[in-house]
Amino acid sequence: MEPRWLNNSLGGILWTGLVLYVVFATEPACAIDIYTDAEVIVQNGTTGVLRCTFKTNQVVSSLTSMTWTFQSSEPDTRFSKSPTVIFYFLNGKGFPGPDEFKDRVEFIGDINKKDVSIQLNPAQFSDNGTFFCDVKNPPDIIGTQAQTRLRVVLKESLPQNNTTIIILAICGALFVLVIIAVAACLTMRILHNRHEYEGAR
Repeated sequence: MEPRWLNNSLGGILWTGLVLYVVFATEPACAIDIYTDAEVIVQNGTTGVLRCTFKTNQVVSSLTSMTWTFQSSEPDTRFSKSPTVIFYFLNGKGFPGPDEFKDRVEFIGDINKKDVSIQLNPAQFSDNGTFFCDVKNPPDIIGTQAQTRLRVVLKESLPQNNTTIIILAICGALFVLVIIAVAACLTMRILHNRHEYEGAR
């Protein structure tokens, strides 16, 4: 017959093991939030920046991974049927994708600052489409990947900067005021000269 203390010790070990299993093995995965710009417009032949940041409750570690995928908006192309991985980041290292992006994609973020942005240099018309950013930070692995629509256009098609529009509007308004002031001065001078002429008669 085994001593009672041995049975109690074995029971305590088994109970502790059961509790640890329930805590760690059945711990639900946490959610991760990912953010990107809805749309990016860039001039053909220049550098296009695709920003992506994330929010997680866990500490960023070597297990944190990031994946950028691309699906072309142009029909009947290699990348139009389904999203294709163009860049993968894990354990502090980046792994480029297909040759079409290999020499043009560069990681410009800082994963420790929860920034996994990339840039395309140079951006090409064939890059028109949707780019998807996905981040996993175990146990934060549940989340919806964010997406950015990239539009590569000619310089003439670029939207004007709001600051430029405001400056042009102010300059236009000042020009109109100057014209009005000059016209008013000329009118007053003509009326004054006419009054002096009539007085002299």
